[in-house]
Amino acid sequence: MGTTVTHAPAMEGLAKDSEPRHGPVNSPRPAALKRRGRRETLAGYLFMSPWIAGFLLLTAGPMIASLYFAFTDYNLFDTPKWIGLDNFSEMFGDPRWRHSVKVTMWYVVVGTPLKLLLALGVALLLAQKRRGQAFYRAAFYAPSLIGASVSVAIVWKAIFADDAIVDRTQKIFGIDVGGWTGDPEMIIYSLVALTVWQFGAPMVIFLAGLKQVPRELYEAAEVDGAGPMRRFWNITLPMISPVLFFNVLLETIHSFQIFSSAYIVGGGAGGNACGPADGSMVYTCYLYVQGFENSRMGLASAMAWMLLVAVALVTAVLFWSQKRWVHYEEGAR
Repeated sequence: MGTTVTHAPAMEGLAKDSEPRHGPVNSPRPAALKRRGRRETLAGYLFMSPWIAGFLLLTAGPMIASLYFAFTDYNLFDTPKWIGLDNFSEMFGDPRWRHSVKVTMWYVVVGTPLKLLLALGVALLLAQKRRGQAFYRAAFYAPSLIGASVSVAIVWKAIFADDAIVDRTQKIFGIDVGGWTGDPEMIIYSLVALTVWQFGAPMVIFLAGLKQVPRELYEAAEVDGAGPMRRFWNITLPMISPVLFFNVLLETIHSFQIFSSAYIVGGGAGGNACGPADGSMVYTCYLYVQGFENSRMGLASAMAWMLLVAVALVTAVLFWSQKRWVHYEEGAR
């Protein structure tokens, strides 16, 4: 009679030996993960707290307060009195307000394109390799750093005053119109000249866009016999159209916000704050006059919100129109 050998213990031992010697891997518990996530979130909010406090106290809070003041009669000294839409109806019926809108629109429509055209032209010149290129870029960009300062506005006013540099230069060529800052019809042109002089910032952006245009496209166009103008219209403009859109959007918004140069060149505080015969009365200048010189902060708040709505509408129109003339690379949107 044979003996039966059972191999079960051996197989059991083999199974035990097949397990990892270092034991099973313990995954973090869900509770520990939640505690870690809460600590990281708290740390993130702690680092963001200065920005959040600044936004609430310096941006969101004043905006909400100005929205309330827009529907009140408020003079900075007495308690605001709710008057509904009276500020808006008075604003629309004010001929000086309509004049400020007209001056601002003229400034935006004339000054912004001229500034961008000059910026693009200089960027095209600086895109070519030449000696002293870094110096020229810095020199052309410098006015954008100092152009918005009060000191430059004071100097600009002196340059365009009666019997100053511009006036004497005009007389050499037989043009005797006097100083621009003292003429209600000419003072707005001095403001346009000032904003065009500050073309450095959009020039740098254009220059960065021009550097991204592939040289192979120009070489292929030259082989096909395309001239400089044809290469510019068919290659350069389509390729830098996103950069052009960005500059148009940014400079248009900046033009609506012009204040310091118009206020200083126009004459500063007093009855002549917005230029002779309101010649340089841009929208923000009249807003300042109503809010701080006439102590009508409620009306000034209503004007500020109308400016915000106008800029938002112009921005929306620009974004809508970009679908027709801005060309992006495939998948870039």
